[in-house]
Amino acid sequence: MLLILGSINADLLFKVKTLPRPGETVLCPGYEMAPGGKGSNQAAAAAKAGARVRFVGHVGDDAYGPVVRGMLDRAGVDTGQLSTSRRPTAIAVIGVDEAGENAIIVGSGANLDTAAAQIADDQLGPGVTVLCQNEIRPEETWAILGRARALGARTMLNLAPAAVPPAEALAATDVLVVNEIEVGMAADDPGGDPQLLARRLAERHGLTCVVTLGSAGAIAVAPDAAWAAPSLPIRPADTTGAGDCFTGVLAAMLDKGMALPDALRRACLAASLACLAMGAQSSQPSRADIEARLAEIGPVRPL
Repeated sequence: MLLILGSINADLLFKVKTLPRPGETVLCPGYEMAPGGKGSNQAAAAAKAGARVRFVGHVGDDAYGPVVRGMLDRAGVDTGQLSTSRRPTAIAVIGVDEAGENAIIVGSGANLDTAAAQIADDQLGPGVTVLCQNEIRPEETWAILGRARALGARTMLNLAPAAVPPAEALAATDVLVVNEIEVGMAADDPGGDPQLLARRLAERHGLTCVVTLGSAGAIAVAPDAAWAAPSLPIRPADTTGAGDCFTGVLAAMLDKGMALPDALRRACLAASLACLAMGAQSSQPSRADIEARLAEIGPVRPL
């Protein structure tokens, strides 16, 4: 069972020629509304990849709440612990340019009510993987990681958006997923070499540090071994949610008992495929999609 405590948003997507500079207004023909939020995106990606997933969070009592809940339901996610807040459903405004790059503003809204107390101790233990991100109140994320680790669950933290986590949170994390900026924040060494920083984190905290490298794929560094996996060469249409797709698929594969190198390769492929269409969740591949194209991506190599 994959248990995700995290954020859920309604995403407003604007396809523009170029992203606006400070003080600039940019026009585009229209916009799309889609479900989003790192927690929700990762839950949907994991469910589509074949995992049993339960999502714990909050939406508002407004028009957006039923829409984003319904999208998770249709992805196969258990939303029985998705509660309703007096705050509005979180909204993300996302601009995507012709190169697929994006700029995002998030109004947290109901995500601020999501708390570790929503998960009872009897939901945690061996056979459960707990996955968190950094879009709800940080203290709630650190709290659930500590409880889950103490009760024998596997713990995963995607440190996005970037922040400096307390040492006790890293000590309670089995798998840390970060990008090149976030690994510097986690190691308190911005600008350092990602592989060296990942090795430092792995050795210091006894965890596996997975670093996503965009078009260069990803690396995974455990205290006693390390691997690199490539991405699939593509021309991206929209990179929004690619990191969430990677994390959700990685968590799904690990939760199903797959070895880390094999899980890493599938996560890289899934993230590449997710960049081929607009939207954080609508672009996510299924397990069948991933397996059908696995031969197109290169092998994992030891570092």
